[in-house]
Amino acid sequence: MDVKNQTTVREFIFLGFSSVPHPQLTLFLMFLTVYLLSLTGNALIIYIVLMDSTLQTPMYIFLGNLAFLEIWYTTVTVPKLLTTCLSQVVTISVSGCITQYYFFFSMGATECILLAVMAYDRYLAICSPLRYSVLMSVDICLRFSAGSWIGGFIAPVLPTVLITHLNFCGPQKINHFFCDSDPIYKLSCSDTFLAEALGYTCSSVVILSSFLLTISSYGQIVVTIVRMSSQAAWKKTFSTCASHLTVVTIYYGTIIFAYVRPPATYNFNMWKVVSVFYCVVTPLVNPLIYTLRNKDVKEAFSNVLARRRLLLA
Repeated sequence: MDVKNQTTVREFIFLGFSSVPHPQLTLFLMFLTVYLLSLTGNALIIYIVLMDSTLQTPMYIFLGNLAFLEIWYTTVTVPKLLTTCLSQVVTISVSGCITQYYFFFSMGATECILLAVMAYDRYLAICSPLRYSVLMSVDICLRFSAGSWIGGFIAPVLPTVLITHLNFCGPQKINHFFCDSDPIYKLSCSDTFLAEALGYTCSSVVILSSFLLTISSYGQIVVTIVRMSSQAAWKKTFSTCASHLTVVTIYYGTIIFAYVRPPATYNFNMWKVVSVFYCVVTPLVNPLIYTLRNKDVKEAFSNVLARRRLLLA
């Protein structure tokens, strides 16, 4: 499209949930509550893992990484979401929008990879318990964690670079509460085919490959659990993996629905509702499930509180 005679857009306007009939203040209070609980819960997990030496094992190091990731993952989008609930006009510069896009998809890709690695860790612990300490030492765990972050931040680099070369001539309203991929493409007056194709391919490869690795690991775990003759061992093993599997189901279910699909099926209103689950709800569900259903974390939290009482006494 010829853009020579068109005005270049320098900022976008978020529409957020302005079309929702419910009072915006109600949405603001709801999202703010979930956001603060998410920050507090994930920060608490990091604190407990760092303060209690018994939790400094691969499983909890991965959990600490996931909690740290969730804090930043939700912070990338929720502050703007809260602002759209209070103000009728919420803007973001084009460069700021592209930056938000990059960090959102970097965090999302990192979480996909990290969840797959955590599933592999549980597979080794349950299916190869005698060799677990060798196959998943703390050193190897740290390498896996670093690889998840590095891989996640590399994955959206090329799509982001292509987006920086797009022209935006108007309209400038984003029918969303953050700079997601399709809303950006819809506002461009350039040919977005290459950017869309590469972005769709990258997201599909990262999501589906990590999902398949996760499902494969849990498939092997289920087979091992079924073969256990002891009912007590069966219950203990299943309980260990149930929390992780719950997080995986919620997270992958929503992002596969959102991003592993033909672009032509995009529906803005449905997309925003689905986005709330993986942007707002999942980062809260993670600390709740891991702290409320994990006996080791509960005991570690009690020990940390007891030590603090002794120090203050």
